[in-house]
Amino acid sequence: FSPSVLGTREHWDAAYERELQTFQDIGDTGEIWFGEESMVRIIRWLEKHKVPLDSSVLDIGTGNGVLLVELAKSGYMNLTGIDYSPSAIQLSEKIREKEGMSNIKLKVEDFLAPSAELSGFDICIDKGTFDAISLDPSDAAGKRQLYVATLGRVLKPEGFFLITSCNWTKEELLNEFREGFEILEELPTPKFCFGGRIGNSVTALVFQRK
Repeated sequence: FSPSVLGTREHWDAAYERELQTFQDIGDTGEIWFGEESMVRIIRWLEKHKVPLDSSVLDIGTGNGVLLVELAKSGYMNLTGIDYSPSAIQLSEKIREKEGMSNIKLKVEDFLAPSAELSGFDICIDKGTFDAISLDPSDAAGKRQLYVATLGRVLKPEGFFLITSCNWTKEELLNEFREGFEILEELPTPKFCFGGRIGNSVTALVFQRK
């Protein structure tokens, strides 16, 4: 991928500062990455596989935290969201308060340099964070490797990793996460048709840590 400002912390700090101001002004929670259906897809998978409601869930790069709010509304109780942007965490805290979801834990944390207490999760979820890391102008390949290594530390053995990406195909993600993870399922995503060929603009996969 070509390096992009979308891979920089400065971009996301500025973006979430704007969204924080907009929320304070008019109560708009901001953009939902990959749309509402991406959250529904994740929650349906958890429910279909009867993942216990007290399972520990980590949302990597939580942004505005809306996914965690929806998980809490579905009955999940042990929810943590991290983001390296302080403005994102401020925004998600305000949305959490507005929704009355006091049990959601939120922390300013860089997934590529995690604190020692970030460990032991049953489920990790990523909607777009691995994509953003892949666009980092500074050693994106090294940071992708660091991401996979961190994921192996914070996710319990046999824990589930649900990733949604618009930059990577299924085959590419299988290659990226081949060390320590195995594919369980590809989740259905919207299809498009161009030039007589059918494809997916978004890839959603479920991995299990070996």
